[in-house]
Amino acid sequence: MTLSDRLLTLRRDPHSGEVLARGGDPEAHSILERTDWVPVVRVHERYHRLPTGLNGAEETRLAIRTVARLRTVGYHVDCDGDFDTDLREPHHLPLGAQVAHLAERIRAATTTGEVAEVLTELTAPGDGILAAFDEVLEATADFYTGLGQPADPHAATRLRHLAVERLAGVRADLAHSRNELADRHAPHPGRSTCTEEVPATEHERSAVCACPPPPRTVAALPPPVAAAPRR
Repeated sequence: MTLSDRLLTLRRDPHSGEVLARGGDPEAHSILERTDWVPVVRVHERYHRLPTGLNGAEETRLAIRTVARLRTVGYHVDCDGDFDTDLREPHHLPLGAQVAHLAERIRAATTTGEVAEVLTELTAPGDGILAAFDEVLEATADFYTGLGQPADPHAATRLRHLAVERLAGVRADLAHSRNELADRHAPHPGRSTCTEEVPATEHERSAVCACPPPPRTVAALPPPVAAAPRR
């Protein structure tokens, strides 16, 4: 992550009059969208704007809250004076970050059983994450069904297609992997658990565990230089 990823501008555009946010990394974009901003993706740029239909006071309120949220987690925000604030908001771990923690557990796993346990959180038929995601798709499709715009029935049909054709396949494949790993009862040959115990025979006084040193890497040799043709 570069320093520029921690910088954002939040200003009212002098040409369109829209309040626009530019810059930032995916975490900043998540904060923007959790504060009702709408992403705009163009060929040569990406930025966020406030929702349409807001009056000036509502735009200012959302912009101030956004500045407070971004600065709470360490972003530098260059903003219009109307949006500047010394307020800060508590930052709570979003649900997506909690789910992403499952990936960290898999990266740290040393046995097939540990990975199967994590995958169960995804594939459990009654209360697994994918089952809940299926309910979210179905509930959103139901919402679209009676919303009243001509394109809404198509949106509902598309969401149900995703649940039946796409999500069901992902869930079946992950469940197969979960069951296959649960039956193995095997350690991963390339991973080991550190006991953090130093044997009495260890001659390095600074050692804090018995893990072997990482393998030495041999620098790649430069490619051979082709000999000049003989004359």
